[in-house]
Amino acid sequence: MQRVKYTFYIILAVLFLSSGKLSAQNRQVDSLVRLGDSLRMEYRFEEACRVYEKAVDILEYDFADSLMIEAVSGKILLAENGLNMTGFAYTPKVVDRRKFPLEDFFLYFPLEDRSWRLAPNQLDSTSNVLSKALYAPSDAGRIYFSAEDQEGFRNIFMTELQDTVWTYPVTQNESVTMLSNEIYPMISADGRSLYFSSDGLYGVGGYDLYVSRWDDDLQGWSEPVNMGFPYSSPYDDFLYVSDESEGHVFFASNRECSPDSVWVYVLEYDSMPVRHSVEDPDELLKLSRLSVQEETSVPEKSDDAMPESAAKDRYMGKMAQVRALRDSVSYYSSLLDEERSRFALSNDDAERMRLAEVIRDREAKVPVLQEELNRTISELHEIEMEFLFSGISVDPDKIMAAAMEEAESPSEEYHFERRSFGEPLILDIMRPEKEFDYTFMILKEGRFAEENTIPDGIVYQIQIFSAGGKADVASLNGLSPVFEFRSESGRYTYRVGLFTTFEDVQEKLDVVMNHGFRSAFIVAYVDGEETSVATARDMETGGVMEDTMYEVRIVPAEGVLDDAVTAEIRQNAAGKDIARTEAEDGTITFVVGPFDVKADADALAEFFRCVGSFGRGCCN
Repeated sequence: MQRVKYTFYIILAVLFLSSGKLSAQNRQVDSLVRLGDSLRMEYRFEEACRVYEKAVDILEYDFADSLMIEAVSGKILLAENGLNMTGFAYTPKVVDRRKFPLEDFFLYFPLEDRSWRLAPNQLDSTSNVLSKALYAPSDAGRIYFSAEDQEGFRNIFMTELQDTVWTYPVTQNESVTMLSNEIYPMISADGRSLYFSSDGLYGVGGYDLYVSRWDDDLQGWSEPVNMGFPYSSPYDDFLYVSDESEGHVFFASNRECSPDSVWVYVLEYDSMPVRHSVEDPDELLKLSRLSVQEETSVPEKSDDAMPESAAKDRYMGKMAQVRALRDSVSYYSSLLDEERSRFALSNDDAERMRLAEVIRDREAKVPVLQEELNRTISELHEIEMEFLFSGISVDPDKIMAAAMEEAESPSEEYHFERRSFGEPLILDIMRPEKEFDYTFMILKEGRFAEENTIPDGIVYQIQIFSAGGKADVASLNGLSPVFEFRSESGRYTYRVGLFTTFEDVQEKLDVVMNHGFRSAFIVAYVDGEETSVATARDMETGGVMEDTMYEVRIVPAEGVLDDAVTAEIRQNAAGKDIARTEAEDGTITFVVGPFDVKADADALAEFFRCVGSFGRGCCN
């Protein structure tokens, strides 16, 4: 789960450990990084900084790759952040905490039943455990969720209901969504606070908890603020929910537990928490464990009584995991049966394809859950055996009944209740109206411009061909955008692109010619009116071109320039454009230029005269 921050260590591990022939320096750096990580996880941030800095010193002395140095420097930043955050820690009253499987821990939060739903592919097609579900109550008019953006990072998106259609999901403002992963967004009851987790903002490692407030002036979310210790930690912390009506807040963390489980903490709600400095790492570690206060009085033991304190908590926690996993296996198995039945009865091919994919995912999920359940039951049996060797008789059925009775009776502890998954979301999402892209492109299938309007200013196009009738898409050879113009005589002319510089259009001319339009040439516009290329270039350069310019006109007998002639023009008149014009009588003329020096134009014209009678050259 600690994907981005711990990428630093992974990089180092690959670089330092892959060969098996490590230098003494590399072994020392690897050892220091491991030590620094351990110290940081124990909230000994100052010591961690010193250890990481030693590793950087070695890398710099050894002229190591900059990537290695950057990775360790990133860890220094995390430790420094932790050191700074010790000045505003908060000591909440811990009501309760329970360990639940990572797979469905969120179902134990006091939220509306069936409000957690599997994210539809319209919103998120990934299968990441951190995005498998989103919070969407039945009466929700707005949904915040986490999904991958175009860069592959998980960011916070929002869609809202307008009449009967949901708006196309949009990311929140840049202060919230960055080049990092943001997960589990939750909105406060008044809609003015956004709580979420991020692994790339100011934090101490892994996912930290943040809050952003709605700014009426900006009409957006404010700069996120790290919620500090003990909410945030060097581990993964996420899904903060405030239940002010009941006087509780909830959040989850994988601190001090196995990778497949998380703690769910219940804290007493405090509207004005008092922050204070905690300089002692041991005190900070103790604070961040968020242990429930133990009762000082200890009841008398009997032969068949459950052991008290930590042993009892351990056993009851494992029992809770077993119950939760059994519920999960039962729930997903029933869903699988329903989906198989729907698949068998459906005649809709699209629906059957969707169901087939869902069934495959379920069939892969249920065995994993069952395996986890079997493992947890084995761990429960191991605890029971420990009790047995200690002379304590344990009746699981009796314990379970007592636990259920306890859960139904008043107690100072919080009573967790597992909610059910709601039905998968089916959203009718409006698609945004995409503006036509007028960027020059070569696609699998060419596209005609939506509007044949030439914008103001200096604009160049490439004329690809003209025809007596209307052309089809196939004749475009993948070019886009192609503009269609019809003359008064009924003849159609087709030109591609909208270029603002001669340099750009000249570069694309070669591309167009190599794409099958050997007779293509450049045309120019000024404020929508067609003009000569020379005039447009003169205006483009600010009138620095010579007042007197020269060009060479070529009239091929067949109306097409031979490839060898074109190549010679490119060689002898580098940087000059070749424009093609067509007279009313159908005569095709190619214009090469402009030339600043008459002698250069004369030289090219003389070359054409020597070539033969394919045309005539003249200088102006």
